[in-house]
Amino acid sequence: MVVNLGLRLSRRAVLLAAGGLLVGCSRQSEVDPVHLRLATGPEGAVYRRIGGSLAAHISEQVPGAAVVTVPSRASADNIRMLRAGEVHLGLTSLDALITTDGSAPEGLSAICRLYDSHLHLVAMADSAIDSFRDLEGKRISLGARDSGTEFTSLRVLGLGLVDVDSRYLSQAESAAALCDGEIDAMFSLTGVPTPAITELAQRHPIRLIPLDAQADALFTAFPGPYAPAMIPTTAYVGVPATRTVAVPNVLLVRNDLPDELVRAITDTIFTHAGTITSAGRDDAEAVPEAWQINVRTGISTASIPLHPGAAAWFRDRKR
Repeated sequence: MVVNLGLRLSRRAVLLAAGGLLVGCSRQSEVDPVHLRLATGPEGAVYRRIGGSLAAHISEQVPGAAVVTVPSRASADNIRMLRAGEVHLGLTSLDALITTDGSAPEGLSAICRLYDSHLHLVAMADSAIDSFRDLEGKRISLGARDSGTEFTSLRVLGLGLVDVDSRYLSQAESAAALCDGEIDAMFSLTGVPTPAITELAQRHPIRLIPLDAQADALFTAFPGPYAPAMIPTTAYVGVPATRTVAVPNVLLVRNDLPDELVRAITDTIFTHAGTITSAGRDDAEAVPEAWQINVRTGISTASIPLHPGAAAWFRDRKR
């Protein structure tokens, strides 16, 4: 059942919001409020951090728009909430979004591609786990239920024919459990660096397990959303560069949001992309993933169609 969100999207409100963004002439008192909900992710995840910055950025730049964030278990949970009408916008990894026939879930489209996540496989530095094959029979966190981490790590384990003692913990919970010896390793599909792993590495030596063979297997089995990648040596204290797999993240939207509003949101994301790195945060809470946001890659959402409002904005940029 679709939840009534109480969204007041009169055509006048949307046009004023879009017009005020472009020409800067609308007074706030003239704009009917447009209340939006953006699904983000769990504690310790980049989704939570970049989602908060996007919400603050859109609220500040689109007159009359007020965006609040909704914590979640990440990708699959965000897709579920979008389809149920519980939120209007949401973050997701591209592989969790694309169905087996290559289409998007019904009723959803993309505003843009934002940044790429990297699959981390983390163990403590003194662990006996040196390679992917060493995961056999070990206690491994696959991320929270309904997260992109769960989706991708299950694919990796299935392709590698490795059986593990699966645990389902958020990024912050996984890092704490790894530190306390309650699990042997953790998967995390996230931006680089990610807060939970950064904090863990600052307190205790860790290692990242290479996943280059697994990247090749994913690329072959599921063409489209995967690419070989490298987590750089500068990402985490004391951790050398490590080969892995990257997955793009997109900002999803319900198809029933008016074109004018989505166009205004798209414009403000790309016109002021540099300010999303801070968006009201201090340097310690900066969002480095936001530096990846640009027009050239933003339109690349694979088989997921752009919302008509976003598509119109990208078309205008080409003229």
